[in-house]
Amino acid sequence: MDTRPIGIFDSGIGGLTVANAIRKALPNESLVYFGDTAHLPYGDKSPELIRHYSARIAHFLLQHNCKMVVIACNTASSHAHETVDAVAGPDIPVVNVIDPVVEEIVLRHTKKKVGIIGTKGTIDSKVYPKRIKKLNKQARVSSLATPLLAPMIEEGFVSNSISKTVINSYLEKPILKGVQAIVLGCTHYPLIKKQVSAYYGKEVAILDSPSLVAKEVKQLLAVNDLAASSHHEPTFHFMVSDKTDSFERSTRLFFKERISLEEVKMWDSPRPI
Repeated sequence: MDTRPIGIFDSGIGGLTVANAIRKALPNESLVYFGDTAHLPYGDKSPELIRHYSARIAHFLLQHNCKMVVIACNTASSHAHETVDAVAGPDIPVVNVIDPVVEEIVLRHTKKKVGIIGTKGTIDSKVYPKRIKKLNKQARVSSLATPLLAPMIEEGFVSNSISKTVINSYLEKPILKGVQAIVLGCTHYPLIKKQVSAYYGKEVAILDSPSLVAKEVKQLLAVNDLAASSHHEPTFHFMVSDKTDSFERSTRLFFKERISLEEVKMWDSPRPI
């Protein structure tokens, strides 16, 4: 039995969808969440700066005695997984939000045309098609930047005529024509999964990273003998680098309940060696 918490970080609070999925899959696990709201979005930052932020946050989570680190951010997953892995060392597993999705595609949807929707930064990085094609050179992948979706979701437009219009206007683009599986390549997007599914119907598989990440986390905890006891009473600690009323209000949307955010000014401290 290992009662240490799982550490999760994102550039903001969208990664709370990952935290919520992990909580559902592993109800006895304690969680420590850090949202770097002072520096969001990561999508317009250089890879070097993203690696710096991610390394600092990884150190911070390890100081909170975390037994695993989950990178709940597509941009940080793309640029900083190896950096975080180096900080964590050989005894602390590191999970990102991209690899479990890629593995699922290659395992179960390898012969299908796959569509990727995500923020401009994620799509411009080409991280999904690169990793998919590395494992399957014959894969057919089409990517589309959907920059209006994340801010729309943050404003609470997830299940009404406005969101339906915006979502459908993207999914109707010719580049996504004929897709048989579609990846929701942003941790905000699980909140509109029902509308995406309604557009495509049952013929198209909808893949979201939180559920697949939670599955990966559960497997790694079991393999490494890090799981908490079924009798363990979990604790949850949610922190951000810049706290605003809007962030606090949005927690209910992403975590499915209102939670208290603690502001931590970790960027005032010196850079770790």
